[in-house]
Formats: sequence, structure tokens, C-alpha cells
Amino acid sequence: MSPAVVEPAVVETPVETPLEAVTVVEQPIIEEPVVDEPVIESKGTSVEYLPLNNVEAVDMPASGATKLRKMIFETKELIVCPGVYDGLSARTAIETGFSAMYMTGAGTTASRLGQPDLAIAQLHEMRENAEMIANLDPFGPPLIADMDTGYGGPIMAARTVEQYIRAGVAGAHLEDQVLTKRCGHLSGKKVVPREEYYSRIRAAHAARVRMRSDFVLIARTDALQSLGYDECIERLRTARDLGADVGLLEGFKSKEQAAQAVKDLAPWPLLLNSVENGASPTITVDEAREMGFRIMIFSFACIAPAYRAIKDTLTLLKTKGIVGTPKDLTPVKLFEVCGLKHSMEVDQSAGGLSFSDGISNA
Repeated sequence: MSPAVVEPAVVETPVETPLEAVTVVEQPIIEEPVVDEPVIESKGTSVEYLPLNNVEAVDMPASGATKLRKMIFETKELIVCPGVYDGLSARTAIETGFSAMYMTGAGTTASRLGQPDLAIAQLHEMRENAEMIANLDPFGPPLIADMDTGYGGPIMAARTVEQYIRAGVAGAHLEDQVLTKRCGHLSGKKVVPREEYYSRIRAAHAARVRMRSDFVLIARTDALQSLGYDECIERLRTARDLGADVGLLEGFKSKEQAAQAVKDLAPWPLLLNSVENGASPTITVDEAREMGFRIMIFSFACIAPAYRAIKDTLTLLKTKGIVGTPKDLTPVKLFEVCGLKHSMEVDQSAGGLSFSDGISNA
């Protein structure tokens, strides 16, 4: 029997249409209906804003930057940020109900390295600590972090922003001190020339744009101590024009000077760094709100009382032979602050039996 003859398939060559012959059909424009959302009228102005507590994070873990940006630009309330430096201090701030947090460079250097705030902690230590804190609760309060001088020239400033964004940090302040910087509330600070500072801001802003992030760039100047108030205002105005979202003038000499800075840079939002017993007078939250500041960070809010409490406890141990822990501060309580219940839920929802009998102090 002869095999059947298979006719070859005929493939038609498509006819290409010249580009100029392509007709674009215009679709009718349909106007979407405008939906009124609940708003409140800001005191003393006709502009309407959302209340701070109505700002919700988008349903993605990396939403801290978006949430912080909405807090700043869609509300008129003061954002109060306690200075946290490790997991426990951050967990405590979350437990207490703060809307945002600040990772202090001084506290990070002291707690992680046991060193003073003298440019000893670099990008690796700062980013690693910030990433841990920012991701304790990705849907919780956004984290503002210290990024010092950017840890080098424009390339390093850009790299720092990129790494902070990937770490989940919501925003950070970039300053104009020399690379061998020191805490903003110490004497002897030196700052770089204007153009060198501006190059840092340009690089940081460009990195944020490349990453398509809502990361909040905060321009900080430490020039008040050596160059005076007018120089600070000039530097911050230029930083604003180069893309910085918020300004920070470090080390105010008086409350009047702080209030004047808000007026001179309005309506640009300003951040106030409160360091009690530092170089500036103590300004309360209510006073800062009245002056018009938009963000207030308390850099030593956790690290200073922690040192005092630790020292007092260790002194009691050395002299009396006991620690004196309050009876309500049990191991279980401390672990609950650190997410014990969440960990148990993860295990149980996955079918684990490790906590089938619950957990308590032995």
C-alpha cells in the first residue's frame, strides 16, 4: 500500500500596513463622576485637609513612604516621632500608638557600636538597623531615619537613598556637615560649601525619582553654628528648589528663631529636632504645633532614659544584690511587646502544635 501524499501547508505572507496608513480611532471622552470624600477644614484657612488618623497605608508592605507623604501633604497636623534606636524601643513606640517613628543616628551608634555620634556608624550599620525597625510592622507607623551626610559624595548619597528605599524606610534627613561630622548638638561643627551640599541633595532626589518612590527627602542644615541664620535659610531654600520635600534647621538658639524659620520658609513643611538638654531651648509639642512645624522628632526620647534606667538597675544589683524588676513586668509581658502573640498565630494558622497549650510564665 502506497503511503498517502501529504500536501504542504500553504502559509500566507501577511501584508504589512504602512505606518502612515494606520488610522487612529478617537474614543469619546467619558467624564468620571466626582465623588465627595469626607474632609475637615483646617483652622485659620479655607483649604480642606484630611484628619491625620484618616491617612491609611496602601495594602502593600513597602507603603511607609506613601503613608508618610500623605501625612505631610494631606493633613495639617503635627507628626510626632519618638527617637527609637533598636527593636525594643521601636516595639514600645508602636505599642504606645505613635503615628510615626524616627531612627536616631546617635542612638544607633551608641546602642549598636557603643560609640559617640562622630561619624563612626556608616551606611551598613545605619541601613541594617533602619531595615529591621521599619519592618517590625510594615503596615504600622512609617519610619524616618538619619542618613547623616550621605556617607560620601553624590554617588554615595544616591546609594544611601536607594538602599533606604529598598529597606522600607519612609524618609530621611540629609545634612551639610563635613564627612567627619558630629552630633548636631555638639560644638565645633563644620559644614561643606553650598555647592557640595547641593550636589548631595540633587543626587538624593534623583535617586528617589529613579526608584519611583514616595520616599520623603528631608534637607538638613547645620550651618547656624558657624555661618548664621541667613545662610541656613538660603541653603534650605535652594534645597527645596532642588527637590527636597521637608526642611530641617538644626540647633535653633531661641524659640523666636524657630518660629521665624517656619515663617521664612512657608509654606514648605519644616521638621523640628527636639533634644532636651542640648543646644536648643526645649520646645513642647503644643508650642511646635502653634509655630507651624509639621514634623517633630525627639532624638533622645528613648536612649537617654534607657541609659538612666539601666544604670540605676545595675547599681541596685551591685549594691543590694537584686534587680528590682516590677512584678507586672514578666518575661511573657516583654515578649508580648515584641510580637509573641503574632508569632503564636503564625504557628497555629500553619497547623503547628508548639503553642497548642498556650504559653505563660513557668
